[in-house]
Amino acid sequence: MSKRVEWEKKKSEIEKKSPPRMDRFTTLSDMEVPLLCTQEDLNSIGFNEDRDLGLPGEFPFTRGVQHNMYRGKLWTMRQFAGFASPDETNKRFKLLLEQGQTGLSTAFDMPTLMGYDCDSPKSLGEVGKCGVSVSSLEDMERLFAGIPLGEVTTSMTINGPAIVVLAMYYAMAEKQGVPNSKVRGTLQNDILKEYIAQKEWLFPIAPAVKCVIDTIEYGTKHYPNWNTVSISGYHIREAGATAVQELAFTLADGLAYVEESVKRGMDIDEFAPRLSFFFDVHNDFFEEIAKFRAARRIWARKMKDKYGAKNPKSWMLRTHAQTAGVSLTAQQPVNNVVRVAVQAMAGVLGGVNSLHTNSMDETLALPTDESVLIALRTQQIIAEESGVANFADPLGGSYLVEFLTDKVEKEALAYIDKIDEMGGW
Repeated sequence: MSKRVEWEKKKSEIEKKSPPRMDRFTTLSDMEVPLLCTQEDLNSIGFNEDRDLGLPGEFPFTRGVQHNMYRGKLWTMRQFAGFASPDETNKRFKLLLEQGQTGLSTAFDMPTLMGYDCDSPKSLGEVGKCGVSVSSLEDMERLFAGIPLGEVTTSMTINGPAIVVLAMYYAMAEKQGVPNSKVRGTLQNDILKEYIAQKEWLFPIAPAVKCVIDTIEYGTKHYPNWNTVSISGYHIREAGATAVQELAFTLADGLAYVEESVKRGMDIDEFAPRLSFFFDVHNDFFEEIAKFRAARRIWARKMKDKYGAKNPKSWMLRTHAQTAGVSLTAQQPVNNVVRVAVQAMAGVLGGVNSLHTNSMDETLALPTDESVLIALRTQQIIAEESGVANFADPLGGSYLVEFLTDKVEKEALAYIDKIDEMGGW
């Protein structure tokens, strides 16, 4: 009798006296999980260490896109901020930078996201409500007043009018005397995600996608250190998708942009290195870690094997992540600090390149200075005091983590195949 069989027998006897708490044990996404994973389980899925795991910074990047991971450079700590007027948001930006934030992330209000000026009748009651109001280049200049654009990276969460906001940002950089090559940041600019989840689009799908590809093409030629699209699963997850669905739909969107760019006549190795991603980090610790690892592996293989990319940077899935807003509760909001810490740790152990941690009071209102600093300090404590940043993929090789990574990968690929069968985007 093998040790595993003997163990199973003893477990069954114990469970007669003390039955399991539930009939089924699943991840948050209702993926059934085993009590125990061993080498036998990895053998059963055909796990191959060289092929499926590899080394950090090497294809297929399951273990992360950097060879020395956070020993060389910590993830970018990028707290989302934007409310009321450009001047008020500018104060929040400066507070966060003074407290150790390493990148800016801009939230725009609904009129700006929908392409309306703040004095439009359709903007009534929404100006500055869920983000900062920007109607003109002057507003953008006030928003970033006193912030050297050549020294800070900026992420801008805007989609329909993204090309306009990007033009404003580079106009500001030109006024500051910062050359295009020194300007760094990310434009969300993911219109397919808008049709799926967030619902803030301005025109029909085909011309909207054309605008995204126009931006990728122009950025590839003129903005060498700018990510012209951030392919976003966050909003898909917040709208109710499972972890597997979030992963599948996000990568399918990314592959659609790749295909359209290639059809435009662009060389994949010229534009693919500047594509970036944005995922949710939810409560289910190991499922989230597996999701990030599977995402990198799927993307690397698709870029190399399906699209023939030769540049290793084209194979790398670089991702920002944000803790799950939908998991926060208005009741007992201090408990959200704990949720966010667990989610942030999952993101770090999953190898994200950039991270936003939600503030405990965001279900009630825009976060206060105190709560946003607690959220930032959560990242800093993980980085400086937990010890996890000393290791590259510290959970790599774990029977459970490798088993889950494989399971998430296979289920996500099944969705992607189904999308392709239905005709793609």
